[in-house]
Amino acid sequence: MKKINLPFLLSILFLGLFVISCSHAQSATELPTPSPTPTSFAKGADIGWLSQMEATGYYFYDTDGTQKTCLQLLKDRGINTIRLRVWVNPSSDKINGHCSKAETVAMAVRAKNMGMRIMIDFHYSDSWADPSKQNKPAAWANDSFSQLLNDVYNHTYDVLNDLKTAGVTPEWVQIGNEIPGGMLWPEGNSTNFSQLAQLLNKGYDATKAINSAIKVVIHLDEGNNNSKFRWFFDLATSNQVKYDVIGMSYYPYWLNSNYTATINNLATNLNDMVSRYGKEVMVVEVGGDFTQVQNTHDMLAAVLNAVKNVPNNKGLGVIYWEPEGEKSWSGYQLNCWQSNGKPSLALDAFKEN
Repeated sequence: MKKINLPFLLSILFLGLFVISCSHAQSATELPTPSPTPTSFAKGADIGWLSQMEATGYYFYDTDGTQKTCLQLLKDRGINTIRLRVWVNPSSDKINGHCSKAETVAMAVRAKNMGMRIMIDFHYSDSWADPSKQNKPAAWANDSFSQLLNDVYNHTYDVLNDLKTAGVTPEWVQIGNEIPGGMLWPEGNSTNFSQLAQLLNKGYDATKAINSAIKVVIHLDEGNNNSKFRWFFDLATSNQVKYDVIGMSYYPYWLNSNYTATINNLATNLNDMVSRYGKEVMVVEVGGDFTQVQNTHDMLAAVLNAVKNVPNNKGLGVIYWEPEGEKSWSGYQLNCWQSNGKPSLALDAFKEN
């Protein structure tokens, strides 16, 4: 989506709207509570769009019509964990931009003050990084591989240090986003796994330099695809990649099938990752069609149970990706919100399971 250059008058109007919206977000009730214990099951939401939604005047409501902050509504539905992506030099595009260091820190502070746990998701890009694209930040585009190693370390450390200074130590840090093909292409492509391993380890080292208790997550898509995970993490093992948690995405919608066709494959993969590599596991992204409320509810319940049933408490939690990203604002089909600004009943699966 391209940024629109508004005329001066519209800019002034938007500024007024921004001020009103921000005032609303800070004045609405967000009740602080003690943080959940680290051993409790993580029930999470990735809310990278939230600050932009608030800035553009989007309001959130409870089922009875009471206006509340999105964070409060999520918390009321059993969410105890917030996942935030961070980009290096993002644009101002409301959908494909923002998520800067400063914005990420500000939202993390709000979530932490409500007693929520925090995961930070480093994309190492200026916008989306996923299996189809792993573009280097523009500022790193001409850097040598040795410089890229320093870039990864310095960027990771810088963001986490600013969070620490603001009073937030994330419980989890994700090094790269959906990286079966690697990251920071072409140097970090998985076809050159020895270089990818070095980049991942720089992110790990920077994270542990901030706090050795932070758990480092390596994240792939298609959590139901055991062969993909075995291929990648066998290579990670042989290349001495350092990490603590195997993160998975699970989107039956993108598999063009009902979740019932693949949920057992997800459960099998979760258990296999624990037994094969001795790591903890987590579904760090999940989502279902917002128009199929009952199906999405049931899918989410099934995923929660699959992760909870991993032996020896090695299944850490489940995170819904952008549940608040209502379709008219985001264009995203797998949100979990209604057009009237109220949460979908599908989200109730978190407090029911």
